[in-house]
Amino acid sequence: MSGNGFTTCLWFDGDAEAAADYYLSVFKDGRLGRIARYTEANPEVEGSVMTVEFEINGQRFVGLNGGPQFHFTEAVSFQIDCADESEADYYYDALTRDGGQESACGWVKDRFGVSWQVIPPGAVDLVSDPDPKRAARAMAAMMKMKKLDVAQMRRAADAG
Repeated sequence: MSGNGFTTCLWFDGDAEAAADYYLSVFKDGRLGRIARYTEANPEVEGSVMTVEFEINGQRFVGLNGGPQFHFTEAVSFQIDCADESEADYYYDALTRDGGQESACGWVKDRFGVSWQVIPPGAVDLVSDPDPKRAARAMAAMMKMKKLDVAQMRRAADAG
């Protein structure tokens, strides 16, 4: 996995390889790359995973086992633009399973603490409608949701 572009580095506290395996099980279009291990020259346990490269949905990542100093926050999240409602349901359910958490407005936090925005088709169009009153009604409806319901957002937008 090399070339131009960006690679997102995710800092883990010892479970980068488990996280990569997890993401490869959730996102079907993915592949595992190189795994680098700590050597005697590093402060961590020799032979333990230092970094693991993986790619999901065309996005390159490297998981770094850097220790307990840093944690994920909602200040950074990954948007999943879904092709249809079924795909949105799949990602929402998969990412909240086994210790993940629902948040607000389609955001979820997976079991490793990484934040994702699961966006069904039509949601962004509704909240960015050229008619500011329609957009405001759709946004008001969305703000009350955890998992996005585009049909409900559309009804709210049309209610004016």
